[in-house]
Amino acid sequence: MSGSQNHAEPHAEHGDHGDAHGAPHGSLRGYVTGFVLSVILTAIPFWLVMNDVLGHATLTALVIMGFAAVQIVVHMVYFLHMNSRSEGGWTMMALIFTIIIVVIALSGSLWVMFHLNANMMPSDMHRM
Repeated sequence: MSGSQNHAEPHAEHGDHGDAHGAPHGSLRGYVTGFVLSVILTAIPFWLVMNDVLGHATLTALVIMGFAAVQIVVHMVYFLHMNSRSEGGWTMMALIFTIIIVVIALSGSLWVMFHLNANMMPSDMHRM
């Protein structure tokens, strides 16, 4: 065997951006797309608040929370490279499980606090 033979791995020869576990690496185009989407998803809520476009504080807050949720997804897809293919889908499954547990814990806590407040208030405090 000659010492001049190229023993490069197939991944390096074909420009595959995945590592041994199938996790994708980002490209410049992906990062720029994520950045532009993040800027847009930040600028729109800023504009809504600064110009009082919706006219109602609660509606504005709900719209901003919607934009925040979309921006979280954008960050996870474009910057953390989470998808159903990376690591055999386990990263996405762990994320879904975490979201379910957080929703259960938050909604349960709010439900308990609301009912404690409603049921434990002295009757004299309701008249005030």
